Amino acid sequence: MTKEQPHTDALIARLDAADRLPGAGELRAYSYDLMVPAGSVVDVGCGAGRAVAELTGRGVAAVGVDADERMIAIARARWPHADFRVADACALPLPDHSTQAYRADKVFHELAEPERALAEARRVLAPGGRAVLVGQDWDTVVVDSDDPALTRTLVHARADLVTAPRAARAHRTLLLEAGFRDVTVDVRTTVLTGPAALPFLAGLAEAVCAAGAVTRERAAGWVAGQRARAAKDRLFVAVPMFVASATSRS
Repeated sequence: MTKEQPHTDALIARLDAADRLPGAGELRAYSYDLMVPAGSVVDVGCGAGRAVAELTGRGVAAVGVDADERMIAIARARWPHADFRVADACALPLPDHSTQAYRADKVFHELAEPERALAEARRVLAPGGRAVLVGQDWDTVVVDSDDPALTRTLVHARADLVTAPRAARAHRTLLLEAGFRDVTVDVRTTVLTGPAALPFLAGLAEAVCAAGAVTRERAAGWVAGQRARAAKDRLFVAVPMFVASATSRS
């Protein structure tokens, strides 16, 4: 087992869990609809490949790219009839102006230089092609709690662990500065009120503990409080997802 494998396995588990959350399928479908009509799509940061498989099922010539070789291997194993390639978001394996749509879902918060990724999007997009960016703003996770001060600390400390935690609120500016036109932004909020949210909340607390921002005792008490809320049907989590779309200039 390589050093990277446990990290990749954990990431895949989180992505799979996110794909099963209420509203996740509808959000993906909405992102696809924003690219219509598009006969070809590059899905950047495709992860385990679900979106590429779904787009292929719609009759779209979809290419999924991800910088993680193991992630691409898993995508190929899960969806053997889809097209997956190992590549960086800033160096896509496509000719100039060769695709009609570009999609990046939960990717830009991981990029230190998102403007370079959008320059690459402009390069591969055909004139009039569509770009769709989907992502959460890590500072705007809303959790109902009996300890709001600790909740704020946990949310903001988790955001501080992300490369670009507020990239989603910058989608519009990034697209405009990259030379795209007809930029629109919508917000689709995922609301969780049951036990399905507990792995997300436990993961949030664990990441913050591992970084030393909060003691394990305080975090464990907070998670226990959320479990108690779930048992009494009093849990509430809201995660706004920012969906930006734009058209490449001819």
